[in-house]
Amino acid sequence: MNMLTKVSPFVNEPFTDFSKEENKKAMEAAIAKVKAELGRDYPLHIGSKKVMTEARIVSINPGDKDQVIGRVSKADQALAEEAMQVALQAFESWKRVPAAERADYLFKAAELMRQRKHEFSALMILESGKNYAEADADTAEAIDFIEFYAREMLRLSRINETQPLTKIAGETNNLTYIPLGVGVVIPPWNFPLAICVGMTTAAVVSGNTVLLKPASTTPVIAHKFVALMEEVGLPAGVINYIPGSGAEVGDYLTTHPKTRFVSFTGSKEIGLRINRLAAETAPGQIWIKRVVAEMGGKDGIVVDETADLQAAAQAIVASAFGFQGQKCSAGSRAFIVESVYDEVVEKVVELTKALQVGLPETNAPVGPVIDQGSYDKILNYIEIGKTEGKLLAGGGKAEGNGYYIEPTVFADVDGKARIMQEEIFGPVLAIGKAKDWKEAIALYNDTEFGLTGAFFSSDEERIEEALETMHCGNLYINRKCTGALVGVHPFGGFNMSGTDSKAGGYDYLLLFTQAKLTSRKN
Repeated sequence: MNMLTKVSPFVNEPFTDFSKEENKKAMEAAIAKVKAELGRDYPLHIGSKKVMTEARIVSINPGDKDQVIGRVSKADQALAEEAMQVALQAFESWKRVPAAERADYLFKAAELMRQRKHEFSALMILESGKNYAEADADTAEAIDFIEFYAREMLRLSRINETQPLTKIAGETNNLTYIPLGVGVVIPPWNFPLAICVGMTTAAVVSGNTVLLKPASTTPVIAHKFVALMEEVGLPAGVINYIPGSGAEVGDYLTTHPKTRFVSFTGSKEIGLRINRLAAETAPGQIWIKRVVAEMGGKDGIVVDETADLQAAAQAIVASAFGFQGQKCSAGSRAFIVESVYDEVVEKVVELTKALQVGLPETNAPVGPVIDQGSYDKILNYIEIGKTEGKLLAGGGKAEGNGYYIEPTVFADVDGKARIMQEEIFGPVLAIGKAKDWKEAIALYNDTEFGLTGAFFSSDEERIEEALETMHCGNLYINRKCTGALVGVHPFGGFNMSGTDSKAGGYDYLLLFTQAKLTSRKN
């Protein structure tokens, strides 16, 4: 039977409208439910075994440091090796499971997550410090990834029908996308459900088995996803949940001779380290490891004098301060042509000062940053910024029993300044002046990163030039530079932003498969 006839076309999961009282009440109820379950102990999942370890990763609420979200068992190298052996064994059977059957597990998981959407979002609100809309978008994106990759695997399994090879007399030729093997999946804390789910389900639906090492600041939401996959009947050993130290477990698995691929999202520094370690051939290794890396960004918005200045200012503020600037797509820089510079800066400052900082569970527009390390680093960059630009908003700590920092705006910043060049990953915006739109684009391009960007203009010729010359993986015209949608805006960047792996795009699963040509003489 043609499986695609039973599957509806992909449609993005709608966002929840929290201006409606019933939706707000539903989220509040979900938060209360999750709060009643806080402080639990969580095991490792190694095949069918649930392993409790003495060493624990303690996950705390960044918005209320006294609140423990959960205590998660911590793998060491011995447990990582055990998980590797289980994953290797599971791969031998999982790779033979038909694509349609693998996809079916994903469709079931998406439906269950959809039914419990607010519960997943509520846990993120408490564990990662997202407000309602940010958490809801994260869960919606997770559902999108599951649905999209399931359909993609079905499409690839039918490639000989949809994109047949050139026929030649006397031969039957077919192309098949087969899995790679055991992969290490290392997701970030800033999209602790969506990216974790996307990276893992892409690998699994392609026929691989996975060692999932979640971020140490957000391991509980990752466990909730793993438990969901177990609930839908995914065979034991296909996903193995092994939180642990990057230096101990991460490096061990990255250099392991049986690791076939590493899928990573996080900082430039760690991404480059993984790439370097994976490039070394370990004794007994018979393949070149594949690294799929989505790293940092120093993204920016360019505004010319023909633009809708109010819309541009709103996009700059939304891109800079959404989830406290803790997105690799965050617009932490803005370059504005001098004739409208003062007007746009004034609008940006006004909008920024109107942002309220507070507890995520009360749905404050701006919440905490993730942990003490980030808090200290961002505050240090703010002090650097005070020497590099003119402080117009924020500039320090905000009140609350958490890692709260005021949304901060610096103007008159030189393009070579540290706060223009280095990824801060916090609520800090640097604004620079350009003599014209071409110089603004040149300033935008002057970075080692190349993830997202936006160009605001009403001049079609300039827009065409920007489309060609702004060097980034995701370029947006007259809209903010955050908020990529699965299937709509395949996401991934250039240069030090990673390997241009377009998550949520039609070539993403190719990164987790290898193409095998079979030719048979008739």
